[in-house]
Amino acid sequence: MAENTEGDLNSNLLHAPYHTGDPQLDTAIGQWLRWDKNPKTKEQIENLLRNGMNKELRDRLCCRMTFGTAGLRSAMGAGFCYINDLTVIQSTQVYWETGAQITSPHDKEILKCIEECVEPWNGSWNDNLVDTSPLKRDPLQDICRRYMEDLKKICFYRELNSKTTLKFVHTSFHGVGHDYVQLAFKVFGFKPPIPVPEQKDPDPDFSTVKCPNPEEGESVLELSLRLAEKENARVVLATDPDADRLAAAELQENGCWKVFTGNELAALFGWWMFDCWKKNKSRNADVKNVYMLATTVSSKILKAIALKEGFHFEETLPGFKWIGSRIIDLLENGKEVLFAFEESIGFLCGTSVLDKDGVSAAVVVAEMASYLETMNITLKQQLVKVYEKYGYHISKTSYFLCYEPPTIKSIFERLRNFDSPKEYPKFCGTFAILHVRDVTTGYDSSQPNKKSVLPVSKNSQMITFTFQNGCVATLRTSGTEPKIKYYAEMCASPDQSDTALLEEELKKLIDALIENFLQPSKNGLIWRSV
Repeated sequence: MAENTEGDLNSNLLHAPYHTGDPQLDTAIGQWLRWDKNPKTKEQIENLLRNGMNKELRDRLCCRMTFGTAGLRSAMGAGFCYINDLTVIQSTQVYWETGAQITSPHDKEILKCIEECVEPWNGSWNDNLVDTSPLKRDPLQDICRRYMEDLKKICFYRELNSKTTLKFVHTSFHGVGHDYVQLAFKVFGFKPPIPVPEQKDPDPDFSTVKCPNPEEGESVLELSLRLAEKENARVVLATDPDADRLAAAELQENGCWKVFTGNELAALFGWWMFDCWKKNKSRNADVKNVYMLATTVSSKILKAIALKEGFHFEETLPGFKWIGSRIIDLLENGKEVLFAFEESIGFLCGTSVLDKDGVSAAVVVAEMASYLETMNITLKQQLVKVYEKYGYHISKTSYFLCYEPPTIKSIFERLRNFDSPKEYPKFCGTFAILHVRDVTTGYDSSQPNKKSVLPVSKNSQMITFTFQNGCVATLRTSGTEPKIKYYAEMCASPDQSDTALLEEELKKLIDALIENFLQPSKNGLIWRSV
């Protein structure tokens, strides 16, 4: 009898009005338990309520996911601040139309619409709706066909590709890229790349890699590099699990592998896409109508190429959503965008899609390598040629972990009030600072009106320092992780060819940046482990 009473009490607790002492939380609890039809996530909230875990409930239910640098992102779990069936239903009851990622002000308007339409529509939880709806259509086959047709616009040497003796290995990192890369190679006239058998099929556990991110370099490319050596393939192409980013590696004469950074690949892409445009342009094409784009924390190599070749280069805020948004504006004004990138191995060749695309990037690298092979030039050798012509751009990117938001805020506020209130630093150690841009506040000392050309981004911290020695360094917070990232690049003129000297100068500056501006020991920052 006692057990039944306890059960009745628990049942009453979960179905009566809630009196936690916090009216906002009481409302949120009621909404969740009424709307969530997934028994697992509903039970998580019920257990917290039963055990009086009000703080945990408040953390889960009284805030919503917001748009970061790459859309809505969160851990999976119960609550309005996590990814789950209910929040997916709520979020997909509104959306934008351009095919590019969401930018301001659409992100705020979508969040506002979600808030105004949080109760799931009738039929939202109907598992059979997809099978019975007259609106049902699977566009994948049609989209794939049209995408592959569009790839022909950025294929310039199909006949040459069909005759190449170069072999390529491709890994899709247990993701979705395998079939599409195989098809893309066929469109370009290539034999299919050799797949890494252990990694070619989707596997949500990513069972053969410590981290399914090709950006981490040689340590995660082990299987593909060993397969390439066995198959006598000189170039390895790695798409990340959702196939929107690309890493590339090339076997060198000394038997070692060169894994290219995102910035190095961008230098090659920039040279290639403009060279192909020049050789294939129509008679009335105007170089002043041509654009390339990069995020502001990426290499300035495209800027150097643009200055020498006469086309336009523009920077955007970090995140491909800003690139996609700007491309839309340029296309609507009759401009031609050849290439865009972000340093975290995100590339876009052409404008058939308005987001980074690892599939097209992979096949363009293959065509580039095959073309260079006919002149007995490797990708690495061509990279040196690009730097010799336009100036060496040597970069370093890394991060610190910081789990205390007040500490992160104090680090950046100190930089805004360095020697005196509202004064940015004039030196970093012995390195003189020429200009400071702070997109969090909208300040830019290089502009006549001292206002940043890039949009103000108050929800994240980002300050860029331009030094008198030609180095550009940016400190910024991650939109999705507890990180303080730093990006530093030495931008040399073509007559500065002593790379060892440039690398040493960059290293000294980064050391000064960390010691003077981030102060990891004092602030308890955790160094990147990888």
